[in-house]
Amino acid sequence: MDSKIGSIDTCKPTNGDMCSPANGTVSTIQTSVPPAVINSHESTLGRHLARRLVQIGISDVFSVPGDFNLTLLDHLIAEPGLNLIGCCNELNAGYAADGYARSRGVGACVVTFTVGGLSVLNAIAGAYSENLPLICIVGGPNSNDYGTNRILHHTIGLPDFSQELRCFQTVTCFQAVVNNLEDAHEQIDTAISTALKESKPVYLSISCNLPAIPHPTFSRDPVPFSISPRSSNQMGLEAAVEAAAEFLNKAVKPVLVGGPKLRVAKACNSFVELADATGYALAVMPSAKGLVPEFHPHFIGTYWGAVSTAFCAEIVESADAYLFAGPIFNDYSSVGYSLLLKKEKAIIVQPDRVVIGNGPAFGCVQMKDFLHALAKRLKPNTTAHENYRRIFVPEGHPLKSEPKEPLRVNILFPHIQNLLSGETAVIAETGDSWFNCQKLKLPKGCGYEFQMQYGSIGWSVGATLGYAQAVPEKRVIACIGDGSFQVTAQDVSTMLRCGQKSIIFLINNGGYTIEVEIHDGPYNVIKNWNYTGLIDAIHNGEGKCWTAKVHCEEELIEAIDAATGPKKDCLCFIEVIVHKDDTSKELLEWGSRVSAANSRPPNPQ
Repeated sequence: MDSKIGSIDTCKPTNGDMCSPANGTVSTIQTSVPPAVINSHESTLGRHLARRLVQIGISDVFSVPGDFNLTLLDHLIAEPGLNLIGCCNELNAGYAADGYARSRGVGACVVTFTVGGLSVLNAIAGAYSENLPLICIVGGPNSNDYGTNRILHHTIGLPDFSQELRCFQTVTCFQAVVNNLEDAHEQIDTAISTALKESKPVYLSISCNLPAIPHPTFSRDPVPFSISPRSSNQMGLEAAVEAAAEFLNKAVKPVLVGGPKLRVAKACNSFVELADATGYALAVMPSAKGLVPEFHPHFIGTYWGAVSTAFCAEIVESADAYLFAGPIFNDYSSVGYSLLLKKEKAIIVQPDRVVIGNGPAFGCVQMKDFLHALAKRLKPNTTAHENYRRIFVPEGHPLKSEPKEPLRVNILFPHIQNLLSGETAVIAETGDSWFNCQKLKLPKGCGYEFQMQYGSIGWSVGATLGYAQAVPEKRVIACIGDGSFQVTAQDVSTMLRCGQKSIIFLINNGGYTIEVEIHDGPYNVIKNWNYTGLIDAIHNGEGKCWTAKVHCEEELIEAIDAATGPKKDCLCFIEVIVHKDDTSKELLEWGSRVSAANSRPPNPQ
């Protein structure tokens, strides 16, 4: 069998390219090439780890140096297939690995013990919430220091070195502390394969004195990874399909709704196959945007309760049956628990479980298998989509700006819409960009990512760095609010060092607008920066960078023309000045409902 290294099992719909390779994971890696003897200077723990990362499809690792990981970094740099990217801080390194994993299917970061580990922890928690395989590598203490009752620097001053490990146990699916060479090979391979299998982050601590030491277990090419695919219980699968088919075939106007766990289930193709076969109206939850082709003939928009795209909620909530594939129902996706859905009308399909109405439930059933089999059992039914087309009225266009009129957000985003193509990808930061970017219509091949479950402000700067590094053939368009940008702004410098050509729209409205609409107070006002001046200072004449500050539509048009014309080979930073109260109507509605959910009084005891 031919060598197949770093193979990505993509999750692309059969009729389009809406899902990036992020929506799959690394598949079985096989080779027929006989194991080769490795030179002694390469038969080290550090080089073994580097080779393993390359084998699973990683060509870039995001890092921050510290004295416990420096030797390890030397060995990662020495690997020809690996590029080490130094970030300004550990949090951004973690966010970059997150963005990279969304595009490549797996990502990695390297930090130092405790001060680095606890700094990257928040980004790892976000990747865990979004089901992203991410290898978090920490340079740990010298192996001789374990069990000696010594106190080390970079710790909290106790001889117990387990604080960092205990912190990571709740946000990773596997942890390994490598402090001897005898079982290092097994621990590293188990950590990496577990991340791929579970599609979650793992923690790998490697003692600082081990990476450079040759060992017999690293002297030959390692046994190839073989990640066994998950399989369904055949009897359970057949029973689930039978029950679901009976449920849906008797419905008058059933609909399909895609959720974010389509990604981890690698079921995008199967979901689109089901939509093709049935003719059902097709919607997505907000956090699944980009996983389903929006140019599909039966696509009706984003289902987000009261803040859904026009006419979508009415069709979904009036249906007499709805199949949700991979949903996450939290307070944000349910708009403060205000969705008008009834459990008895719903089929909930999770990656390995199917629940039909109020019962029964079927376990050990893989989503991909279930959707594929169900597509063959359902009768075509286009009633819901016909109803949608019957009531649909094309959205109105905002009033045209007067000459030099202050720019409005509803003027900005139609211009961003015109930038989108199959050669672009959108990164939407937590905040009003969630709602404005949801209304963008993604053309075939256009990527889309945002972090809804964890919602960590500042995520998008690192994620833009990582995503753009993973797919240099796409131009990333990032929409970031000023409050979020202040959290992680430094790593624009890393984008410049890497020669990236992203377009960043910095939306400057003077504060934390999403928080204002949930609960306002003086803490939501931030110090205004000269953002373009900051980026110019970071640029400092090194690399290709271009900035613009726009106040009106005429200036915006000029800036976009420059960014896509003479400055298309530059990192383009466009600061958009808008009024502090200029928000989408969806944020106003959503904020009031989330506020109501947050403000519920305690239940009587």
